[in-house]
Amino acid sequence: MTTITENNVEGDVTVGVDTHRDSNVAAVLDAVGRVLGTAEFPTSPRGNRALVDWAETFGSIGQAGIEGTGSWGTSLCRHVTSRGVVCVEVNRANRQDRRRNGKSDVADAIGAARMVLSGQANGAPRGNNGPVEGLRVVRVGLRSANQSRTQAINQLHALRVTAPDRVRASVEGLSATMMTRKAAAWRPGDGVDDITVTKMVMKSLAQRILQLEDEIKILKARQKALLNQVAPAELIDMHGVGPSVASDLLITFGSNPHRIGSEAAFAGLCGVSPIDMSSGLHQHHRLNRGGDRYANSALHTIVLSRMSSHPPTKEFIARTVARGKTKKDAIRICKRSLARTIWRTLNRHQPPLDNP
Repeated sequence: MTTITENNVEGDVTVGVDTHRDSNVAAVLDAVGRVLGTAEFPTSPRGNRALVDWAETFGSIGQAGIEGTGSWGTSLCRHVTSRGVVCVEVNRANRQDRRRNGKSDVADAIGAARMVLSGQANGAPRGNNGPVEGLRVVRVGLRSANQSRTQAINQLHALRVTAPDRVRASVEGLSATMMTRKAAAWRPGDGVDDITVTKMVMKSLAQRILQLEDEIKILKARQKALLNQVAPAELIDMHGVGPSVASDLLITFGSNPHRIGSEAAFAGLCGVSPIDMSSGLHQHHRLNRGGDRYANSALHTIVLSRMSSHPPTKEFIARTVARGKTKKDAIRICKRSLARTIWRTLNRHQPPLDNP
């Protein structure tokens, strides 16, 4: 632990934290950016309390800049907020600065505090509590179950193609669902011949598929229950918006809606705001490849759905293409406009989705 008490000044101090799996490195700066102290604490409830108690020995904490508020810093962010301290989300240090000045945990913590002091970091954490956090957790389970189910189905089909003739003939012409149910009911026995072994493995895959389908049903029911708590009826009733799409958009909007100050900020968060690449006489914008890719995919899904069954969208695409734009350009414009509409819908939903 390094402490520079002689340079301390009265007034609020700023804390910067570089978070990791097992430990958090903190730095305390005074109002003019002088380092008052650095220390390392374990990532546990006791460690979080010790970090805040230690920082308060230098003065009242004005703000705390924490890296990784959505991952390793989640627990610390919750504790800091519960102590009445303003928490600021800090992105990782600039790569050019790291190449020039080197990298260490202490340097990253000091850099986080200085980014808060300078105003370069001013974003509020998304919030990791309440029903919206429940939606995020359910999404993790759903995506994992769906991916595993798809993988198991593909493997079952592959085994059917290469199975011995007798096994292949028993499932020939059956749909994927019927083949899965039939294979799950087999009793292959304990033999080691190719027919018995193939049937045993196909049965194992079929039972896995059925089990995953049951998991998916349970998770979707929980997702629907959470959406009923937090999703505005206007969002659910939008053309092309289903439970998964609504869930992705609400997760991106976050438990702390006040952190998104404008529809342009929300569009940037969804990765649908064009980025200016103009230079001299050449005026050009490129596609934003950043933002939350889940939200970007949700907007893309809505637009594709509307392109096939929503007359106003179909007419807009046709007019845009007639003006010389490509179909991809028209889709990007639709996604940007849709982000504006969704932000206004969610922003009208008061009180906030969750308490910050």
